[in-house]
Amino acid sequence: MLLRIGIAGAGVLGRLLAWQLSHAGHAVEVFDPAPGPEPRGDGLGPAGFTAAGMLSPLAELDAAGPEVATLGLRSVTLWAEVAQRLAALEGAGDAARYFRQRGSLMLAHGPDLGAAQRVLARLSTAPAGLPEPRRLTRPTLLDLEPALLPGLHAWFLDGEGQVMPQAVLPALCALAREVRWHWGRSVASTAPGTITLDDGAAHGFDLVFDVRGLGARPQVATLRGVRGEVIWLHAPGVPLLRPLRLLHARHRVYIVPRPDDRIVIGASEIESEDRSPVSLRSAVELMAAAHSVLPALAEARILHMETNLRPALPDNAPRLDIEPGRVAINGLFRHGWLLAPALVEQALQHTALSS
Repeated sequence: MLLRIGIAGAGVLGRLLAWQLSHAGHAVEVFDPAPGPEPRGDGLGPAGFTAAGMLSPLAELDAAGPEVATLGLRSVTLWAEVAQRLAALEGAGDAARYFRQRGSLMLAHGPDLGAAQRVLARLSTAPAGLPEPRRLTRPTLLDLEPALLPGLHAWFLDGEGQVMPQAVLPALCALAREVRWHWGRSVASTAPGTITLDDGAAHGFDLVFDVRGLGARPQVATLRGVRGEVIWLHAPGVPLLRPLRLLHARHRVYIVPRPDDRIVIGASEIESEDRSPVSLRSAVELMAAAHSVLPALAEARILHMETNLRPALPDNAPRLDIEPGRVAINGLFRHGWLLAPALVEQALQHTALSS
């Protein structure tokens, strides 16, 4: 049965839902306060743009429960399928511009080995199906990533990967089938079969998906924003094939390659709802940490810096609420890209919309 479906929110979840449901033949409308689908650097657009796109189900066990790891493992497979479908819809498209799976590395300087071993102990509780971190010798590490500083402690996490947010998010919009995108429209509330905008206009549907993230407040009063910060570098001549995660007693810094000689560095989480620009201290610490493992970054050029807020619930775990006529997904915390496809899959299975 084909349905009229309304989606509140056009972040990662909203675009993925719209793309999948429209290709299943449903009539889909999406409402979002952003002016359009394009990337933004002001921290006011979808948080998915201000993200490295790391798919690290094992590494996330450092600060998350086994459910996140299990969902994340499923999402890696699903993102690979999404990338192939997007590339096929483009005709001559290349799936690698959307998704890459080359594993990831965890790194630690000598003085931080104790902190790294504590992280590895937490990763040893991984659910079945997740590979164990593999300790690398120095020659093996340099074979994998020759630009890294010699002498680092390193572990390889097989099967992990990354998506390219700046390519995937616009493509999900552009390659959806006859979706009505209502940009610049803020949703005040959702109810079974109804989306109500901030001007009071109510729109009726057979089924509503509420994936607004922080936009769902005050309807979800327990939501809070967690600040994320990223710095974009242009680093021609610095070879980097896979995401890096630097383990430190105080920091969890990631360094992620992007197309066109770009590298994104960032911090996993900051407990603050401050949307102001990146502070001097954060910028210095992030770039110094990245330079400490990739010395060739000394001549990289700073392209821009971004901040944004990720939606989190008190337990930092995602929540999927399903009732007749309405599905709500929220609280993805810092795991938006890692969890989105698996949560969408669960939602569609529970509503009998999966193909």
